[in-house]
Amino acid sequence: MLRTRSLAGFFLSLYSASCGGDAGGGDTVGEMAESDGEMRDAEGETVDAEAGDESGETAPVACNGSTHLCDRRYDQVAYPTTHNAMSNADDGWIAPNQNHGISRQLEDGVRALMLDTHDDAGQTMLCHGYCWAGSKPLAEGLREIAAFLQTHPREVVTIIFESYVTAAATATAFEDAALPDLLFVPPPSGPWPTLGAMVDAGTRLVVFTDNEGGAYPWYLDVWSWAWETDFDNQTPRDFSCARNRGSDGNLLFIFNHFLTNPVANPDLAEQVNYNPLLIDRLHECQAGSGRLPNFVTVDFYDLGDLFAAVNALNAP
Repeated sequence: MLRTRSLAGFFLSLYSASCGGDAGGGDTVGEMAESDGEMRDAEGETVDAEAGDESGETAPVACNGSTHLCDRRYDQVAYPTTHNAMSNADDGWIAPNQNHGISRQLEDGVRALMLDTHDDAGQTMLCHGYCWAGSKPLAEGLREIAAFLQTHPREVVTIIFESYVTAAATATAFEDAALPDLLFVPPPSGPWPTLGAMVDAGTRLVVFTDNEGGAYPWYLDVWSWAWETDFDNQTPRDFSCARNRGSDGNLLFIFNHFLTNPVANPDLAEQVNYNPLLIDRLHECQAGSGRLPNFVTVDFYDLGDLFAAVNALNAP
């Protein structure tokens, strides 16, 4: 969840990036093939939640693409996560953090989205710092998520908001997107439910925020539930497993793994999105904290080994 160091510095960075060419260009690199919308298990094999086997028996159903994840609690699962998910090259954003938009991210296997919200002339918008650099109405982005959830009934998705708007404005956008029935409300006490239980209940959208969390039962204060590593890294040497925000007693672990120098770009992602660096750092931080990295957060998710690393964390 990127917080700009200063408005002036960020303005200069965006201006420089807009004059320097296409920050989101380049072909997809890495071993992951383009997704066709199919679910895949931890070994990368396609899983059909509805298909039967050759004997006519119904195959075991999957949760988030893997049959064994149905019995794991929400906090026991790792999720491919996109930093500034709304900021993407396909939609023409200046200095984007991703190549593709929200719908494509979800189809490709992303299961958690970091989204920034701002008020722009009275409208609740998805923007990164400055809405002139790229924007989309929050309700429109949420409708993309709603459409995915409707066509993928066994998938659990998470939103982590960096919010500069009121909770009421955010709730209105969720109403406009017809999402309230899918929103997860945690129990007053006890552990997180399993993915299978969330799927069965139909409450498959988890929403965290850093502003006015708790204003609604489903609008969860992120730093009451999660902790993170530092997001302000310019080179791979800056990476650390040290806690930045949130109590280390919180169960959910936001693993920030992206570079900003001075803004995101594919060349920076190429430096850090591949194994062994990614998986080795995940294992190091997991061992040091005793916590599973739940939200493995990157820029340009389609470059590198994000999905392979998350599958390794989620292996049976």
